[in-house]
Amino acid sequence: MKLYNKYIAIAAIGAMSLSSCSDVLDVESPSQIDDVTVFASPEYTLQALYGAYNLFGQDSYTSRMCGVYMQNTDVEASAPSAGVPSSDRRAVWSLQPSAITGFADMTNMWNHNLQAIDRANQIIEGINASAAGNTDEMQQMKGEAVCIKAFRYYLMCGLWGDVPYYDKASKWGGELDKPRTDKFVVYSRILQQLVDIEPHMKFSDTNSGGIERMNRDFAIGMIARLALFRAGYAKTYNNEMKRADDYLDLSNDSLKVTYTNLSGQQVTAATHTEYVQMAKDYCQKLIQLKPRSLYPDFNTPFANENSYVCENNAEILYEIAFVESMGGDVGWSIGVTNGSSSNGNTTNQVGLTPSYYLSFGDYDQRRDVTCGKWQHQADIVYPTEATGMGIGKWDRYLATKDLGSSSSKGTGINYPLMRYSDILLMLAEAENELNGPTALAKEALTQVRARAFNQSPTYSQDVTEYIANLTSKEAFFNAIVDERAWEFGGEGLRRFDLIRWNLYAQKIEQAMRTMLCWGISTYEDLLALPEVQAAYPEAADYVKYADKLWWKRVGTTNTKADLQWYSPKYRPEVDDATMEADGWMYQEVVGSSTYRSRWGTQLIKRVSTYSYNGTSYASCTKTKDANTGVTTYVLGTAPSSVTITVEPGAESGVTRTDSYQASDYATRLYRGYANGALKGNGIVPFLLPISVTTLNASDVLSNDGYGILDNNTGEGINAEVAKIVKENY
Repeated sequence: MKLYNKYIAIAAIGAMSLSSCSDVLDVESPSQIDDVTVFASPEYTLQALYGAYNLFGQDSYTSRMCGVYMQNTDVEASAPSAGVPSSDRRAVWSLQPSAITGFADMTNMWNHNLQAIDRANQIIEGINASAAGNTDEMQQMKGEAVCIKAFRYYLMCGLWGDVPYYDKASKWGGELDKPRTDKFVVYSRILQQLVDIEPHMKFSDTNSGGIERMNRDFAIGMIARLALFRAGYAKTYNNEMKRADDYLDLSNDSLKVTYTNLSGQQVTAATHTEYVQMAKDYCQKLIQLKPRSLYPDFNTPFANENSYVCENNAEILYEIAFVESMGGDVGWSIGVTNGSSSNGNTTNQVGLTPSYYLSFGDYDQRRDVTCGKWQHQADIVYPTEATGMGIGKWDRYLATKDLGSSSSKGTGINYPLMRYSDILLMLAEAENELNGPTALAKEALTQVRARAFNQSPTYSQDVTEYIANLTSKEAFFNAIVDERAWEFGGEGLRRFDLIRWNLYAQKIEQAMRTMLCWGISTYEDLLALPEVQAAYPEAADYVKYADKLWWKRVGTTNTKADLQWYSPKYRPEVDDATMEADGWMYQEVVGSSTYRSRWGTQLIKRVSTYSYNGTSYASCTKTKDANTGVTTYVLGTAPSSVTITVEPGAESGVTRTDSYQASDYATRLYRGYANGALKGNGIVPFLLPISVTTLNASDVLSNDGYGILDNNTGEGINAEVAKIVKENY
């Protein structure tokens, strides 16, 4: 059962005495108890800590920063609808931030992050000033406050780039309206605080609350993660992607972090390489201090969350402790789609790209755990389309609590912020960056892939041979980029990873091209065109992949096991009629609803137009009389339609032109990047704007620079592949 998840539900009743401050922070006082009283005892201090944790239970995090706004990448994606984006989440999904400067979500996310940071700062200052501050319990809580502050700044820097940095709690007369601070300075400052407090924290198996409170395991992992971000790329004021080494004075103390390495020596990190070494040191530190194994079954950590089970010193280092009906949208806005289910409904807003599904190895168990190609409707399981996959890791239908048929938000299903596989892959990445694909780097990667292909008939090929063939630094890095995608799909890490690697543009261009080539392969006449073969030579490789998935219903448990797939990825070698005769189907009609499992066919758009006697028409209905052989054409729509009858053997005079284009789905995902074109300019407009509400309350903040206001807000342009003209159609 769950160990300790009440802090999300508890208001900050015993928190800190806050003086009123500016609208920029918009912090409200949670208590009138004075600081001395609060921090004189662990009991009151714990209540103050709950106040900082409590903001994880607000909608700004439970759905928005938890998953909904961690899109659109080559992995996680929700397709916005047609139309010029307005001030709503569609503009985040389509990478068009200039459309949402007035969006309330931006205000709430900004405010709640800064509120959590301010509450953390008050706890840190209160414990530092307390006579009881040096006790083990108080130091642990100080460490949790530092972790909360670090994680909130990790979110802010990933979403907004340069942000105001607050190292002191808000007070009357203090500097509350601060300008942006360079994100690399922010990373360095919060890293130093984590480094200083981490040795004084408790591991999850010795602290009350276990993995549902931030702990030493998580703190060490967070240091490694932030060190890689400090070493990586980010967007500058001039809308360029650079590392700190490329444009900042690294001799400035604000960009340095001093820590004790594995040899017990005190060292200082300032350069890219030194921060990568720091990440490696802390990954190895956790492995040495708290070694553990991955669960043999990849599904176990997520099944535990669906079952409200927490296990310390295991794979999950820390997870947000959501409480039923009081915050937590896992299983509602992120998870498997549920409609009219006995365990509630969803408004699924986090999806996965078809190109991501296609990228998995055939026997990689992570694919069918992560990619929810099933849905529940009225307690019956159905397939989804390629563009409708949810996150299979969380499924409210499988929640062991009776949530009720009318339930929606607030499932109480926890959400992991860090798993042990993250430590292993960060170690592999850091070691490769420093020394190439050494035995240490390969062993760390092997542990992750060995679990993914556990008991696979192709284990040797997919693990042993795969890793042995990674002989160059570049090849190993690319393998890490792929592995993190396969391992963490739906867990909200990809967006920020792509930023720090400076691969965002490259990866969404690859995803769009993959989807387009898959779509091209579903039309034989299109694939046969010389110009298509020249422009998209790899499209021929996709012919073996499914244009639609065939399935049978083999059970009544309302779980994915009810669906037997002919092949989860490849086309049958026989025609559709044979498949149907053998009892397979790719669609099922239930009342007024049709449930389909179209795959490659969803990934290209065919627009047909018709011309006759010099006039163009958008539609044509063609029917042939079986008795007379006369063909009738109805061009256009009434009252302006034209009807033509053609005798057998005569030419119709009707010309049909089929224009093949990138699908609306793919175009809308990335339409803010180079207006949805297949090839962009390399700079993705991923940063969010500071809201007008926040700007109006500030004298120093603005959205100038960073490319935030420069991107288009159009509907996107579907890249055209080719046209096929059929005369006398």
